[in-house]
Amino acid sequence: MAKRIARENKKLFKKAKRCLVGGVDSPVRSFGYIGTEPILVKRGSGAKIYDYDANKYIDYCLCWGAMILGHNHPEVTRSIKEGLGFGLSFGATNKPEIELAGLIRSAIPFAEKVRFVNSGTEAVMGAVRLARGYTKRDDIVKFKNAYHGGADYLLAKSGSGLATFGIPSSAGVPKDFTKHTILAPLGDLEAIERVFKKSGSKIAAVLIEPAGANYGVVPPDLRFLKKLKELTARHGSLLIFDEVVTGFRFNFGSIAEKLGVIPDLITLGKIIGGGLPIGAYGSSEKIMKHLAPCGDVYQASTFAGNTITMRAGYATLDVLKRLKTEYRKTNNLTGYLVSGLKEQALLYRIDLNVSHYGNMFSVKFKDVKIFRKFYQLMLAKGIYLAPSEFETNFLSFAHSVADIKNTINAARWALERA
Repeated sequence: MAKRIARENKKLFKKAKRCLVGGVDSPVRSFGYIGTEPILVKRGSGAKIYDYDANKYIDYCLCWGAMILGHNHPEVTRSIKEGLGFGLSFGATNKPEIELAGLIRSAIPFAEKVRFVNSGTEAVMGAVRLARGYTKRDDIVKFKNAYHGGADYLLAKSGSGLATFGIPSSAGVPKDFTKHTILAPLGDLEAIERVFKKSGSKIAAVLIEPAGANYGVVPPDLRFLKKLKELTARHGSLLIFDEVVTGFRFNFGSIAEKLGVIPDLITLGKIIGGGLPIGAYGSSEKIMKHLAPCGDVYQASTFAGNTITMRAGYATLDVLKRLKTEYRKTNNLTGYLVSGLKEQALLYRIDLNVSHYGNMFSVKFKDVKIFRKFYQLMLAKGIYLAPSEFETNFLSFAHSVADIKNTINAARWALERA
């Protein structure tokens, strides 16, 4: 469908640029990679979002993967409204916090204890600090093009927004801050063997997304993950799975259990907050007891365990637990969509790579100019994709067969004109 003239969006974005840096609070939202002004979102319902000019879009960004149930799910919304009557935040332990932690523990048994924070970045920072405190070592291993949040020492050759803007690191990060970060090529068995042969006794942890979602979709490499498990165990290091994106996305629990490779530490975020800011990290009692107040690894947060967020998270996981079969449905719909996109690209002889795993997918064209044109045309047809080839798209439980058919039809129209 044709979009209405973006009068209100343009006016609002003009105001935004006067008081927000670039008019946004996160770089990719600026649509800089697309070469156009962004849409501004007023509301969402199910698999749809609406801008300030009343245009409707099928949403595949889903708050960067957080909205697995779709927008404005009635049970999640009701839980939040009920909680508002008790107050907003107390900076004290509360029942919803205990209940969400218990539900996560039941879904991910190796996370015997969890610590809530306010973002995925905080979760990874806490897990890395704990790993260093537990092992009494300084070095960590991360992989090139992998993004694990905004901590200074993790912004070396990262993916996601940094890849989008072609920034190998970030200004403002002293070299000393990354001197204990060892970069390795993802999936290279010989290279990781060499890393451990050279520095194994100094490595506190290896940090990896078991299924990559921050440099486009990178499906799990089971052989490589098993090698990391073997090497970290042999050298006394810890294996950290960054599941901020993938936790509860493919199944009710972690992808770690699905793959049969159990890490020493796991980080979570996105889905477990039901759309509100959250992060968490967890491990065995043996490791987690080193956190203050039980141990000497300090970490604290004013808003961690916020009652409203905890309620939203619990309601979301409770629905996911009851609707486990929906995971298969969203996975199948994703496969249907990916096949449709590939078929249309083949029809018009356009070099398009569509990578996917479970209910995540990403699109990359040989020529970035084609992606920009394709994106703008899809937006005109009411399809909202992640505004960068380096970001991941997601399906929710709210997406329907009709949504997928409409998206494939829009892609046919867009590819013909791209």
